[in-house]
Amino acid sequence: MPSNAHRVAVLPGDGIGPEVVDATITVLNAVQKVDAVRLEFLKGDAGFYAIEKFGTNLPDKTVEMIKRTEACLKGPMTTPEEPGSPRSVAVTLRSMFDLYANMRPARSLPNVPSLKPNIDMVVVRENTEDLYVGKEFQVAPGIGIAIKINTRTASERIAKFAFDLAVKRRKKLAFVHKANILKLTDGIFKDAVLNVAKKYPDVEVEDIHVDAATMQFIRRPESFDVVVATNLYGDILTDEAAALVGGLGVAAGANIGEGYGMFEPAGGSAPKYTGQNKVNPVAMIEAAKLMLDFLGEASAAKKVENATMKVLEEGRVLTFDLGGTSKTSEMGSAIAEKIVAGK
Repeated sequence: MPSNAHRVAVLPGDGIGPEVVDATITVLNAVQKVDAVRLEFLKGDAGFYAIEKFGTNLPDKTVEMIKRTEACLKGPMTTPEEPGSPRSVAVTLRSMFDLYANMRPARSLPNVPSLKPNIDMVVVRENTEDLYVGKEFQVAPGIGIAIKINTRTASERIAKFAFDLAVKRRKKLAFVHKANILKLTDGIFKDAVLNVAKKYPDVEVEDIHVDAATMQFIRRPESFDVVVATNLYGDILTDEAAALVGGLGVAAGANIGEGYGMFEPAGGSAPKYTGQNKVNPVAMIEAAKLMLDFLGEASAAKKVENATMKVLEEGRVLTFDLGGTSKTSEMGSAIAEKIVAGK
């Protein structure tokens, strides 16, 4: 492997994870044939299956391997829900590497059912605090309390990330909160966004409550460009945005910090489809495209995007969720072939 290759950690995960990851590696290997990008893949164990094998869903050996890489391509993983069980691998890695920005694009795609034909938004979610710090306790039987943490530092950091993205796009930003009820915690987020907005006079800013935002995503999704929210609201809105443009099968996510990025499909491990080679790999392939952009390989990222769009437009190789009968591996191969043919 050339010395200038990007080292990428690959975590295949649980359920359908290995299948969609394999399809994505096929695509990434194809782009290396026709582009100057060079990637070195380091595979590691992580996920629900690792608990029985290693006693944890994220073994120390895997963490050490990840630390030797520039980015992580993470497959879907099953997270146990029992009290006292390990946190999700995604949440742990976000905290460990301070991946403070979660970025989820949602746009209308060819031959993919969409609420409207011209949706093109990115939901940016603060990734490190809010209720997702997981600080819960029971004060008496049947009475539980969860701690919600919002800080000005984290709120301003995610706001800057979102405004910088809006400048590169259509210069529109909506920020989502519930400061009319949660006056202190959400008030900190709101004030931070408005403070950062002063440095971006060319960006049109919309102030919207989370309940209204969920409605407006349905009524006028085409009007949104960049949407920024705290952790919980952002999590909910990203899944809603995915539903507008075809579902989780085509939804990818990027988790970005100052010096590292983790890229994953938005959907879960779908255990009922394990080993059937039938699920849609586009979300995982789109995550790889976001990873290439993060690594500064814009040309390679564009090749992956163009090939994916061509396969969707032609409609000959589509998985069952898109009305086709093709296998996961066949869709990955079709996109890879388009990359090689297009050069």
